[in-house]
Amino acid sequence: MPSVTHDDAPLLADLMPWSVAPLRLGRAWPMAPDAPSLKARWDAFVRAEGATREALLQPTRARTLGTAVAQLPGHPGGTGRLAREEGPCPEPVRVLHGPFDEQWLIPDHRLIDAARPELWRVADEHQLFAIEQGHVPDTSGPALLATALLPDGRSPAGRPGRIRPLYRRPGGLEPNLAPGLLDHLARRLGERPEPVDVLAWTLAVAQPGASGCRVPLTADPEVWAHGTGLGHRMLWLMLRGGIKDGRVAPGSGERPKLPGGRRPYVRAPLPARPAELLYDRDEETLHLGEGRIAPVPAEAWDFHVSGARVLELWFSRRSGQPEPGTLEAIRPTAWPQTWTSELLELITVLALLAELGAQQAALADALDPAITAAELHRSGVLPVPDAARRPASVLDHLEEGPEGQFALL
Repeated sequence: MPSVTHDDAPLLADLMPWSVAPLRLGRAWPMAPDAPSLKARWDAFVRAEGATREALLQPTRARTLGTAVAQLPGHPGGTGRLAREEGPCPEPVRVLHGPFDEQWLIPDHRLIDAARPELWRVADEHQLFAIEQGHVPDTSGPALLATALLPDGRSPAGRPGRIRPLYRRPGGLEPNLAPGLLDHLARRLGERPEPVDVLAWTLAVAQPGASGCRVPLTADPEVWAHGTGLGHRMLWLMLRGGIKDGRVAPGSGERPKLPGGRRPYVRAPLPARPAELLYDRDEETLHLGEGRIAPVPAEAWDFHVSGARVLELWFSRRSGQPEPGTLEAIRPTAWPQTWTSELLELITVLALLAELGAQQAALADALDPAITAAELHRSGVLPVPDAARRPASVLDHLEEGPEGQFALL
């Protein structure tokens, strides 16, 4: 039987049919690498009055001081107009900003031009999100990433993909998979996979393309078992070890570590404000100004997503010079220790993911026999019904609407 080709494989857009566009903040200051800065920015904002408050907001057509919008689902932010706001800062939440960059966000709908409330409704401890990466021809890096945090979906390539929740309802209910797909895989593989197994397989084999990711599927149980095992390892790394007893549990599982007792650590203290990031390939050393971190495997330094070097992108978002007088200029006066810890963990995760690249390449060569898009059409799995591409109705709770009114869902 001939090997599967890129065009034979079904599109991820058909296998996980409900997707959401990336968030659009409209202003940068409600997101930051540290939560205390966000609370300080909010306090400065609500202390300001009149034209000063308006300038600090950085109004857009979608959000002004007079805009009244509903709460973000699951978060008790205000719904009155920002011109009258005097209360404390809503508790910042952890989000994923682009690839591998965990930051904090003020969960206030009045500050976010396009917050995608349908995503917030299904974001809970059971949820996982797949994020397509912007396709850049002739570049390396994963076509798909996954996270348990709410992702903003931004791409360093400027060509954002789509955010695809694994489940359509809170509580890990109703998989966001083509109706009938799990039954078809069960018939072909002899065992019914779980939704997270399909996500793991997809992480391991997804192929980028101008029309979106394609996902080669196998009918060989041994190949499937190998691929899902590889994908689960990738998922564990992308969640920074945030899986315990088979459940999503950020921060509670075993943390990723390099083999052989190797681990990156600080060889020379980092300055208060490192201005540049350099890498010494011979010494496997990362230089942050006068600070030094080693050993840093070259695979971690060379890890790219959508044509951008992940470590450089991460550093630039913490070392850039914001415009004086803006809320973005409110930030730590010195490099926080937590950033160093996050950087050390990120180096480890990228190095371990890079090591799996050879296994992914070998798996791609073993995808025979394959379940093609044509087969899924013949079996009735495709095309998916239009309803599967829309969010599910969520009717189990009330959400406060603009100016304190309750929204009907």
